[in-house]
Amino acid sequence: MVEDLGCKVNHAEAEAVARRLAGRGVRIIDGHRGAGHRVAADLVVINTCTVTSIADQKSRQAVRRARRANPDAEIVVAGCSVAVDPAPFAAADPAARLVDARTTGALDAELDALLAADGPLPTAWGVEPAAPAPIPGERTRAYVKVQDGCSFHCTYCVIPRARGPERSLTPDAVLEDVRAALARGRREIVLTGINIGTYDGGDSAPGPRGSHAWEALSLAGLIGRILAETPVERLRLPSIEAQHVTDELLDVWAASGGRCLPHFHVPLQAGDDGTLRRMGRRYDTAGYAAVMRRIRRIVPDAALHADVIVGFPTEDEAAWRRSVEFIEAIGFAGLHVFRYSPRPGTPAVRMAGQVDEARRRARAEELLAVAARLRRTWAARQVGRMLSVLFEEPAPGGGSDWVGHAGNHTLVEAGASDGRTLANVIARVAVERLAGDGDRVAGRCDEFVASATVEA
Repeated sequence: MVEDLGCKVNHAEAEAVARRLAGRGVRIIDGHRGAGHRVAADLVVINTCTVTSIADQKSRQAVRRARRANPDAEIVVAGCSVAVDPAPFAAADPAARLVDARTTGALDAELDALLAADGPLPTAWGVEPAAPAPIPGERTRAYVKVQDGCSFHCTYCVIPRARGPERSLTPDAVLEDVRAALARGRREIVLTGINIGTYDGGDSAPGPRGSHAWEALSLAGLIGRILAETPVERLRLPSIEAQHVTDELLDVWAASGGRCLPHFHVPLQAGDDGTLRRMGRRYDTAGYAAVMRRIRRIVPDAALHADVIVGFPTEDEAAWRRSVEFIEAIGFAGLHVFRYSPRPGTPAVRMAGQVDEARRRARAEELLAVAARLRRTWAARQVGRMLSVLFEEPAPGGGSDWVGHAGNHTLVEAGASDGRTLANVIARVAVERLAGDGDRVAGRCDEFVASATVEA
């Protein structure tokens, strides 16, 4: 069983672990079935998250839960939370194997040591060598890690300590992962990284940063190679900092013929310049708004999403009101809202003007209401449009409809007139109405898009 918590980088790493184990003949099971149908695992790998105190708590709970469900298993704990503070995990499960993944290859080495054997796998694992089984959760899209680490040191963030400085995979390594995902039948590739805009080609970088040779290995250059050298149908970025949304990147997007999807998640964190300055962010509201305008000019109808932290130290009522007004003025299609969480060892913990938890909660609730309204407004704008949708799972409530994400990340519900299964199908959908509580749209499939790749 492989379990990940937190960001899409964690998800990409967990998928890679599952594929590695499956390639060694280990049967991957779903550890989240009902208790009456649970299958005990011989090995559990947990990739932890430390972005908030709640994430730390959930990570420790995952370890305890895994031990209760699998008392005789080898439990391997990796990821950001254990890297920052391994002591609570050692206390939660003294038998667990704790891996500091800041050391390149440490997790792979730990798994290789556990599986080391000549011939069949050790009988203690309770599995038999077999062809790799489908990995739970890998159905429609693949998360391909291209970069790790961050050196920005925002004053609230512990991730640089957990992940270490920026480092990139080589373009050839990324292309290999993309091709492998396409061969498995994945129809959308999501490139992931902790600070993906710092991508620099890894060990293949031939010259100093800023040189023409280096520019070919920028994120835009990498995406250009992926588009030129693979038949990828849909390419998406999960998150990119505002200062990394360059004209070069947007030109690649515009020239991709729709293969690069019109969806940009650009963390904001606050809509007040004073708060941004104290956060250590590398832009102000004017600069951020200019980036949003540039995206909309070069990639028309792009959906803009953002992260926002509420209740950061010194965020008084006036700053909060400016932040809300700025967010509404941008007109985001979606928001991730986080209450500020004090992280040990970060400068923000020592700042004066700490915002009490009651006000943090109240502001989060207010902004969530704003986010819901903006999401409904965006969804309403899609009615009457034709959207390209990658279907993922049956719609809730039964019936023949399926749900999936359009290229602009709008959640869409539709069904085929002949009742066919739409799992991993791309279709053009004529959007007819809002659905659910207004957070998604519904329509009818107008045309099905054949896969440009050959499934393995």
